[in-house]
Amino acid sequence: MHHLSFMRRFTTAVAATSAAVAIVFASPAVAEPTTQTVDVAAAVSQLRTSVANNPGALAALDKLAADGTVDVALPAQPFQIPATSDIGQNGGGSGVYGSGIALDIDGFRLGFFGGPGTISPNQGNAKLEVMWLNLSSGQSGTAVLNEHQDVPVDTTIRTAALNTGAGLVVAAVYGNLWHRWPVPVDEAHPDGFAYQLGTIQQPSFGAVTR
Repeated sequence: MHHLSFMRRFTTAVAATSAAVAIVFASPAVAEPTTQTVDVAAAVSQLRTSVANNPGALAALDKLAADGTVDVALPAQPFQIPATSDIGQNGGGSGVYGSGIALDIDGFRLGFFGGPGTISPNQGNAKLEVMWLNLSSGQSGTAVLNEHQDVPVDTTIRTAALNTGAGLVVAAVYGNLWHRWPVPVDEAHPDGFAYQLGTIQQPSFGAVTR
């Protein structure tokens, strides 16, 4: 239910953005906009070059099924290719895990939502990262996703504000993340929570224009 609630809020944000774009192009004097697409394999190849000295990022890209094209969209949007993990969305085993997301929240940020329960406030030895590349300018970088203070449901985690520059940005989220959910307090769960670590098998890939 937490994920459904987040998706409802997220869908509302997307609908508002779409409505604003529709108004801009409502005039008959303005030509209809064309959908911009990105070739995933070509973008991943360029991402690979930008993280050539980062073994972890390269290993993650090796697991990305880079086929076909994806439509480019505006923030806020979930990444076009979702992540898979060893625990999936319900913690029961390998499968679709969640998605990266592009956000305009106090600056441009890249984030992730998904997995079972909520995101644990203590990430311990886990580390969720994103690699990004501005195809328009060549700017690139990696960042850790470590900000997650949504109330009342903490199912998202994001980077600090990023200076990616304007243009077409592609990104991939990889790594691992602790989740938790409430359980009765007992010897095994003294704080009243059960914890589970999700490790991404296929990164979540997205393309967004800024």
